[in-house]
Amino acid sequence: MEKNIKGCLYSYKEGQGELIEKKSRFIATVRPVETEEEAVTFINETKKKYWDARHNCSAFVIGKNQELTRCSDDGEPAGTAGRPMLDVLLKEGIHNTAVVVTRYFGGVLLGTGGLVRAYQGAVQKGLDAAVIVEKFEGQILLITTDYTGLGKIQYLLEQEKITIMDTSYADNVVIKAVIPEECRKDIENKIIEHTNAAALIEWKEKVTFAQHEKEVLIWENNL
Repeated sequence: MEKNIKGCLYSYKEGQGELIEKKSRFIATVRPVETEEEAVTFINETKKKYWDARHNCSAFVIGKNQELTRCSDDGEPAGTAGRPMLDVLLKEGIHNTAVVVTRYFGGVLLGTGGLVRAYQGAVQKGLDAAVIVEKFEGQILLITTDYTGLGKIQYLLEQEKITIMDTSYADNVVIKAVIPEECRKDIENKIIEHTNAAALIEWKEKVTFAQHEKEVLIWENNL
């Protein structure tokens, strides 16, 4: 994919990171969420799990434009936990993600600045432990070619950094890939050029997709 094409960052798999600051233990749990209800359920589950902790502060951001945000200091001094945590999610450009930072008090006061740094640092560690993917809007493409054109198309897609999802071999070869919406016309023209218009090009459903560890992940087109 072209380097100038930007998608939206989403958490894909839950992660947990930990930070120790002046004997206080901060445990950050990050989870993908699609709705406010899911976020609230996750926060309540985490509070129940860490019922003996002094604080379970939380923040979440939902929506393509990060339009729904909430945060809670859960007993910490106002503005020292929830909002700084939310600021990390917003600054990183993360969508549809909730985080709870559980604090076990270590007996040493951190002060306002120390709390802000600790909660933000914990969120960052949680994000580092989670799986974050970049989602794009795209369209499924089927390319039917004879065996002579196979190598040319494989080379072209490799050069364009497009992962082949599936290849079917019979009398002809059918290659399945997903193409970013912005690249659609360019890829089509290059396939025509590389195969002298011999390949059959079929555009299928529009989807939202991401690549993770050389695997193409597909969602309904609701970025």
